[in-house]
Order: sequence, then structure tokens, then C-alpha cells
Amino acid sequence: MKHSFLFEIGCEEIPARFVRNAAEQFSEKVEKWFSEQRISIGAVQTFATPRRLAVLVNEVAVKQSDRTELLRGPAAKIAKTEDGSWSKAAMGFARKNGVELSSLELKEDKGTEYVYAVKQEVGLHTEEVIANSFVSILESLTFPKTMRWEATRTKFIRPIRWLVSLLDNAVIPVSFAGITADRMTRGHRFLGKDIPLAEAGQYPAALRDQYVEVDMDARFASIRDQLIELQKENNWEIPIDEDLLEEVTQLVEYPTVVSGEFATEYLSLPKEVLITTMREHQRYFSVQDATGALLPYFVTIRNGDKHGLSYVSRGNEKVLRARLADAQFFFTEDKKLTIETAQRKLKNIVYQEALGSMAARVERGEKLALAFGKFLDLSEQERVQLSRAASIAKFDQATQIVSEFPELEGYMGREYAFLQGEEPAVAEALYEQVLPRHAEDQLPTSKIGVVLGLADRFDTLASGFGIGLAVSGSQDPYGFRKKAAAIIQLLVHYTNFPLSLTELIKHSVETVAETVTLKLSTEQLYEELMQFFRIRLKSYLLDLHVRYDVIEAVLKGEIGELYSLIQKTEVLGKLIEQNSFKLDVEGFTRVANLAEKADDRQVNATLFESEYEQRLFDTLKHAKERYILADRDETSKYHALASMVPVIHSFFDHVMVMVEEEKIRANRLALLRDINSLVQSFAAFEQIVFSGKES
Repeated sequence: MKHSFLFEIGCEEIPARFVRNAAEQFSEKVEKWFSEQRISIGAVQTFATPRRLAVLVNEVAVKQSDRTELLRGPAAKIAKTEDGSWSKAAMGFARKNGVELSSLELKEDKGTEYVYAVKQEVGLHTEEVIANSFVSILESLTFPKTMRWEATRTKFIRPIRWLVSLLDNAVIPVSFAGITADRMTRGHRFLGKDIPLAEAGQYPAALRDQYVEVDMDARFASIRDQLIELQKENNWEIPIDEDLLEEVTQLVEYPTVVSGEFATEYLSLPKEVLITTMREHQRYFSVQDATGALLPYFVTIRNGDKHGLSYVSRGNEKVLRARLADAQFFFTEDKKLTIETAQRKLKNIVYQEALGSMAARVERGEKLALAFGKFLDLSEQERVQLSRAASIAKFDQATQIVSEFPELEGYMGREYAFLQGEEPAVAEALYEQVLPRHAEDQLPTSKIGVVLGLADRFDTLASGFGIGLAVSGSQDPYGFRKKAAAIIQLLVHYTNFPLSLTELIKHSVETVAETVTLKLSTEQLYEELMQFFRIRLKSYLLDLHVRYDVIEAVLKGEIGELYSLIQKTEVLGKLIEQNSFKLDVEGFTRVANLAEKADDRQVNATLFESEYEQRLFDTLKHAKERYILADRDETSKYHALASMVPVIHSFFDHVMVMVEEEKIRANRLALLRDINSLVQSFAAFEQIVFSGKES
């Protein structure tokens, strides 16, 4: 016979952004707990709304499985007395583990005799286990923010108001935060009522009858379906923002779409201002026509049924009207502000206490942008445009719209720049500098936009790390990981831009060090940033399903152009399938192992004692020439390196490197060091793992 087990935590409204993660964490811990308790289960269903977290565990075993455990005690010489009886040590071992002395026996292990006992543990009934220790799951739940609200000082994401614990139709009395679980759950705050659950399995249906859809995915799908139906009815286009859809899903228990309208005069506002006002302030979906032009309508999600929708619509219209009036006022006032005036205002806006004002940030960004621009083949016109765009890159930070909606940074810069007659390329670059804002976002299309975006992000990272704001564990309050991800995305995508990550970091560190009081030396700051990017690149490459050892190989050395880095992983990924590659790796690894012993002396060909040394020296010279000529063709670079392998093996077969004569030994090590230096510029081949032992 199998049971169904339900546990529901009822609480005050959980912030929408935490609901799904909290529910999934609860479910994972429940599944792990049953496994640890030796109670077999079937599928675990996860439910959540703003007012509850719940799990329904199916096919729960009646009792724990029995356990037989072989326990080892003290050595025989300690466990036995001189007369052969059990010593106090043996008696203590038996007492501690709840076994009879008569069950103890001696067994040999690696030449030493020990006392052993077989412990039989009979499984308890499931209801007893739940009653005794299920509360440990509730105590172990963690949240980004917690509250305390009652005498036991329990911490939870929001105050708990009820608990339900049912094993089939029986209440299992689990107590937590001053509340003991029963069978009473609560329906919708206004449309439903408190109801007793007859048995665990009726949970989703019983709450649906009380205007609560506890299935998160069902709520999500219901809202999407209602939006699509509304589109068809009105011949609208409703762009479905997945993040907004997830948020409104976790704001309601019983979703019903409702539309409203606003005055057409507000359509004169920039499109993103309208969309952002509706989305960020009100959690509304915008409405467009087939061409993508905004229509004077919006769609929101009501937490309730279809009764009185006209009243709900009018109430939302009234609230939105005030929001749009504010936005219109801000926009009108901002248009009176010249770019030069806005630039002066940046001196009074603090960017970060240790980093000075926004104006100081712009100055650093301008220096970096101009330095980065030198790596690219910019025309004279592009250089002038880059200089102008970099000098006014953050002027929109002084506007009221961006102060109200920081996410419109760049977009409003472009809008205001166009209005004030800036060159189209300059205005567009002000927007493109913030792209991409996330992994699926559009990318800049101009060199100027790419350079501005890179300069801004590198300044943020170098200055932030420099004053000690580095990322710690899962915490990233300054969005450094996001900025690094955007940099990687840009450098990987624009394959025709010869931009070296290493060089960009060096320039960033040097530029920041000129004006910022750093807590680290420039060498330490450079190393911290390189390590930070190595970690981000490792994650990026793992997402591309690159083998772990290949990732280690390409990241161990100096990182240059990311386009080349990706190409290297592709080359190595194909080579691993070839039998000859193992021989290449063995040769490169033998060189690397001895190269570590070399000092800084240069190779002296007059000290060669055999043709094998001379041949290896000449082969290195030719390989280096081929390697340089290959430029950004990583396949050709590898073939240049591989051309040395037969000569490397021949060298080791005929030449003893570690001879007694110091000059000869040092000269041979120097030759191997030079070979290794060239090889390592491609990859650390010693990281490659064969025999199916890849990670």
C-alpha cells in the first residue's frame, strides 16, 4: 500500500520574484529528506501561489526500509582483557550502538583484528518519521530576505499563518513557528473560504473550487492563453514579455486578464517610455498594431474572476493616467535641458563614493573608449564620432526620465541626442552602449556602439574591483557577472574585431589607476580581473558543451581574442577524436615538464652536442614562422605546433637533457622552454585527459 502526503505552508504574500525559487527549493529538500529517511516515494508535485508553498508527494511507502549496518569497534587488543572477556572499551562500543555483547565478533582487516557488530534497524512507520523530523525541512529553507514575527523568533520569508499536513486522510501534527499543522487550508482571500481537506490528493481540485490555482505552470499558461484570446478578439498584438508574465503569474492566485485604455495624446511619448511606465510601475502588458506601433490600450491581470471587470478597468486607467502624466512632464522638462547643461549636472551626481561623480566616470570611459578604438580600423569620421559619443555617453543620467526609470539609460540618451541634432551615428551609439542587457538581447551594430559598451563595462569592473567591491559567492550586488557576460558576448560575436581580452583589461587597470585610489596594486587588480574572467569564460564554454579538460587547456595560458579562444576549443574538440593527437600531447607534455626547470638564459646553438638538438632548434624556428603567419587561423596554428612533434620525440629518444655539465643542461632546458612558450600560447596540452576520463 502507498500513501499520498501533502504539506502546505500558508503565509502572507511572498514577493513575486521569490515564489518559484522558494517552491522549487522546498520540493527539492522534501525529495532529499524522504531519501535520507529511507522512505521510497514516487513523483513530487510542487505548488505555489503568493500565499502558499506546497508539495504533494505521491506513492509514499508505508514505512522506512529496514537497515543492516556492520559497525567496526576498537582493535582486539583493546577490546579483550587478559582473561579473554570483553573489556570496558568493547562494552562501551556495544552500549553506544545498542547491540548485545553476545553479538560482538572479531574480524581481521589489513592484518589487524577489530571487534565488529551487526546492527539491525527496523524501519519506523512513515507517519511517525514525519511527525518526528519533517520540521527540519522547514527550518532549513533559506531565502534572500526573511522576517521574524512571533515569540519563537522563527525566520521565514513572510509570516506563516497556517500549516496543512496530511498523510492520505490523516493529519500528521507537525509544529513550526508556533503553529501546529491541521487539515484546514484557505481559499482565495476574497472569493474563497477556509476549507477542511478530506485527504491529500484532493488538494489542487479543492483549492480550484475556492478560486485558487495552485499549479504555477497552469497559472502561467492560463494568462498566456487569455492574452492570445484577447489579441484575436481585438485584432491586437500583445508582446508577451516572459519575465513580466512570470512576475504576474506569481502575483495572483486566480488570474483573469482585463484591458483598459489611455488618452491618445500620450502616444507622443517615446515608445519605450510608455512601455516601461506600464511594465515597471503597473505590471501592464502594452498593446501594438501589426506594424509594431503602440496603441492606446493596456492589459493587466486581475487576481479574481470576471465579475465587475469594467470597474477594475476604470480603476487601472485612473492609476495609469497619473503615471503617464508624470512621464509626459518629465519628458517635456528634459527636452529643455541641453546636453552641455546635463554634462555639468553630472559633476553633482555621485557614481560611487570612492569613485567620484558620474562626470569622473565619463572621463575614464572616454579615455578607455579612445584607447580601445585604436585597436580597430576606424575611419577618420568614425574616430571623430567615437570621441563625441564617448564625451557625452552618460548625459542622460542627469534627466528626470532616467532618474525615474534607470532601465531607460541609453535609450533616452539616443532620443534626446536626436532631438538636439547630434549625428545619427553618435545618437545611435549612445543606445548601443547598453546592449546587450541580457543573453537574448540585441547586439550593437556599429563599431562605436561596441567600443562604448566595452569601455563602460571595463571601467565598472576595473574600478569596482580596484576599490574592493569584488563578487563574493552567490552575491553580486553590482552586477559584475552580468557585465562580464556582456563583454564576453560582444568579444565572441564580433569576430572581425581584433580585440584581446588581456589587452583590454591591462588598459582598463592602467586608466583606472590614474584617477582612482586603489586598494590593490595594479598587478593584483589585473590578476583578480583575469581570474574573474577565467571563471566566467569557463561557465560560458561549459554552456557550449566544451569538454572540461579542453576548457582548462585553453584558459590556463594568456587569453587573447575570444574568437580565437572559441576556435581553439573547436580544433581541440575535433583532434581528441584522432589517434595521433595523443602522441602530440605526450610530446608537448614532456617538453612542459622539463621546461619548468629552465632559467632565463638564451639558447646558444654553439653548445649543441648532437644533430638532434640542432634539428629541434631549426624546427622550432620554422614552426614559429608558420605560427605567426597563420594569424587568426587556429587550425593552421596547431599544425605548425604539431610539425615539431616527431622531432621532439626523436630528441628525447637520443638526448639526455639533465646531464651533469651545467652549461649543456641549461642550454637544453632553455630550448625546451622556448618550445613550451610557443605551445602554451595555444593551449596547456598537459591538461588534456585521455582514456575516457574527461569531466
